[in-house]
Amino acid sequence: MQTEVKICGINSNEALHSAQQAGADYLGFVFFPKSPRHVSLDQASALTRQVKPGIKKVGLLVDVSDDEIRQILTQIPLDILQLHGEESLERVAEIKRTFGLEVMKVFKVSDKKDFENITPFEEVADRFLFDAKPPKGLKNALPGGNAISFDWRLLSGRSWRRPWMLAGGLHCDNIKEALKISGAQAVDVSSGVEESPGVKSSEKIERFTALAKRV
Repeated sequence: MQTEVKICGINSNEALHSAQQAGADYLGFVFFPKSPRHVSLDQASALTRQVKPGIKKVGLLVDVSDDEIRQILTQIPLDILQLHGEESLERVAEIKRTFGLEVMKVFKVSDKKDFENITPFEEVADRFLFDAKPPKGLKNALPGGNAISFDWRLLSGRSWRRPWMLAGGLHCDNIKEALKISGAQAVDVSSGVEESPGVKSSEKIERFTALAKRV
């Protein structure tokens, strides 16, 4: 099975075109105002209209209300809601029930204890994503996209009833090792394919995607 690739933080026509040309399977749009990759509803609406059939459109959300989700979905036809905050089991179930879309729950990892409470989420989420937990001392830390990785050996040999993605500090120079160690069949990259925060590199997107899909 070829590795699936999600390019997150799409916020320009150039990034969108590059990701689609490279063969990305998922495109992520960030609806978190503090992120340098944040897109307005008008921006996201214009961009998602250009997404080719077969590529899934993912909305990154952080502890948002139903009204906020409803406002987004009124303008933007997302396929997956990526819950990147501190959403509880009950909240994930509520969002899934209310909106009827695929839900991907993000778990932030630093050590093996962070896997202890994941199993119940198999009943309410469609997918998981494992990202690095920001160090406590990191200034201006974001929910994701901090260019920080965790020990991929923590994932080795683990399995869940839901498909999962690996994220956190991935880039062209470590993607092959990350896949080999973790056993991931899908990866999510954002800052690792950028020239500067929020500015995607077409060359890096193409190279990263090619490397991931060759493993």
